[in-house]
Amino acid sequence: MHVKELFDLTGKTAIVTGGGRGLGEQIAVGFAEAGANVVLCSRKKENCDVVSEKLNTMGVKTLSLQCDITNQDDVNAVVNETLEKFGRIDILVNNSGATWGAPAEEMPIEAFQKVLNVNVFGTFLMSQAAGKVMLEQQYGKIINIASVAGLKGSNPEVMDAIGYNASKGGVISFTKDLAVKWGPRGVYVNAIAPGFFPTKMSKVLIEKSRDKFLQGTPLRKFGSDTDLKGVALFLASAASDFVTGETIVVDGGSVAN
Repeated sequence: MHVKELFDLTGKTAIVTGGGRGLGEQIAVGFAEAGANVVLCSRKKENCDVVSEKLNTMGVKTLSLQCDITNQDDVNAVVNETLEKFGRIDILVNNSGATWGAPAEEMPIEAFQKVLNVNVFGTFLMSQAAGKVMLEQQYGKIINIASVAGLKGSNPEVMDAIGYNASKGGVISFTKDLAVKWGPRGVYVNAIAPGFFPTKMSKVLIEKSRDKFLQGTPLRKFGSDTDLKGVALFLASAASDFVTGETIVVDGGSVAN
């Protein structure tokens, strides 16, 4: 297969949760540029509507849906509407996430539970619902958005969000286990662990500790609005057909430092 074919998503259908802004939008744009039809969903549908209009100009088909990924009815509705419009689900990106900053000894119980509910349980619900379709097709690619916070402890002066770290560690373990369970049936499961990208979720952290972040990043820069496109496309396409259960770190070298 020619290298251009390896990265071609023409005719594929992708669901991207949290696709209305930030990393989800970046990934959705990359998929559309590679020819995929894209279903965008998040709690705030209006954000997805804006991205959907942008993708429509690229010659692909899109769908914009409201979805709380912790609500099974919402999740099932997204899967059913995707099937109704496109007939199949080739790619799922579990990008929707939540965080809460507080010292571990003061972390509100309900806040810790909320973060795990969105980041871990929501990832499970979406994977289960879309995965049933993929298993029936005997093909599918699931990409979970983890974080470098799931690979190491965080200096509390820079990032004090133990629920977020714990949840992203859970996403990485979930990725490995699901890959083992579904690999023999044609479903690939991988994760991306981004470092610091200037998104709405990380904006306050970056403004507060900009210099510390850059000092701990060998490339001395934050992630850009194109730095996840290539990795996400690799994991979504035939180029990664011998890769599963992996977490690819995209962090400017911070974990290696």
